[in-house]
Amino acid sequence: MPSGDGQRLALRVQANGRRFQTYSFTFTEPWLGGRKPNAFSVNLSHSVQRQILGTETIGSLQVTGLTLSLGRRLTWPDNFFTLSNSITYQRYSLDNFPITNTLRDGQYQNLFFNTTIARNSIDNPTFPRSGSQLSLSLSLTPPYSIFREESFNAETEAERLRYIEYHKWMFDSSWFTRLVGNLVLHTRAHIGYLGVYNRALTAGPFERYVLGGDGLTGQNFLLGLDIVGLRGYENNAITPVGLSGGVVYNKFVMELRYPLSLNPSATIFMLGFFEAGNNFANYAEYSPFDLKRSAGFGARIFMPAFGLIGLDWGYGFDPVIGAGPDASGSQFHFTIGQQIR
Repeated sequence: MPSGDGQRLALRVQANGRRFQTYSFTFTEPWLGGRKPNAFSVNLSHSVQRQILGTETIGSLQVTGLTLSLGRRLTWPDNFFTLSNSITYQRYSLDNFPITNTLRDGQYQNLFFNTTIARNSIDNPTFPRSGSQLSLSLSLTPPYSIFREESFNAETEAERLRYIEYHKWMFDSSWFTRLVGNLVLHTRAHIGYLGVYNRALTAGPFERYVLGGDGLTGQNFLLGLDIVGLRGYENNAITPVGLSGGVVYNKFVMELRYPLSLNPSATIFMLGFFEAGNNFANYAEYSPFDLKRSAGFGARIFMPAFGLIGLDWGYGFDPVIGAGPDASGSQFHFTIGQQIR
């Protein structure tokens, strides 16, 4: 019988009528070179979001991307470390699709290199009781402004953003501590920072941070936004007023978990949580202790056919400026999969 070495080919199509479609093709070779577990992958994707009035399309955003990545395990400082590097090219095409007050048309290029070093020592992927997960990620675009004339103030926003530039830092940590029996304390911390090379420039509307809600990726991901959950608040509610997202955020989580079933075919556990986070429009406003707080409880069930499914109830204690009175308070959240942030 013919056999392979674990190569994977994935084709994905998602659509919501004419308003939204996304297509992707991914090929992964987990043993590049044949001797070591070096995972090489290629991803090609295309997404389109349309604004429709009646039966007429009045605006659209299209994103086409190509990513080449290589990941490998490390033996130093210990065997729990991995290192992955990737190069991504994205082209944003706007046609009467306003993403800021002045940006609604044109094409924008995003070429960046990402490197991520991570350490994973958890004892069980479904219900960890010990160990930790740590990740530090850095994305870099070429510093185009170094080679440009000092005429940024005379340029329009579309001209300044034709070639997107930034450096983006992400740190995520997750710790699991067994307290008594199977009662587990899960603590997490997340920090993100979006910087620019030239102080004469401000960060554009792409690659920013959005907080609030269940953290499931919505259509905002077309702008490269990082969608970060914060239970007890509406989806995407914690966003600087008038902007597509913030440039710096932090989030802290503490959960108590207890399993009702550890059967591998149907793992079920309950949890209670307290978490807090915030999102800032600029670096001058950043205050690590100015946080939107929430608390609540929930449940998770893992089944091999569906993965990890969760339902949470959270109560947000703090009002959100510019988001309306219902942005905080009592909220229910549905989640699918392990939440990274």
